[in-house]
Amino acid sequence: MTGFPSSPVEVVERSGVTAVARVRVAADDPVFAGHFPGLPVLPGVAVVEFAHRAAVATAPGPRRLAAIESSRFLRPTFPGTTLTVHLTWDDARCAAVVSDADGVVARIKLRYEEP
Repeated sequence: MTGFPSSPVEVVERSGVTAVARVRVAADDPVFAGHFPGLPVLPGVAVVEFAHRAAVATAPGPRRLAAIESSRFLRPTFPGTTLTVHLTWDDARCAAVVSDADGVVARIKLRYEEP
């Protein structure tokens, strides 16, 4: 998966099976090209990519994405937004709640396997 090529994921908290990470969605990020002209909106796949990158950064050991079990997008994300993801690990599964300053943007469930 690709997305946020110019926006690094910052792990801000880690405790047991939970973690919090943040990313600022750069207004000039190439992910906005053509999505949508005149009203740029972050593609849902980029939100999933952020959750995945945050999960890998906080995983209890090496992990490889096996499946996106579910993703529910609640609101759009616009350029310049800072996204925060709250991650909860349960063995090989990771639940991610992605939010911005106004509330929840997406709920995503990812499944991992050891490489």
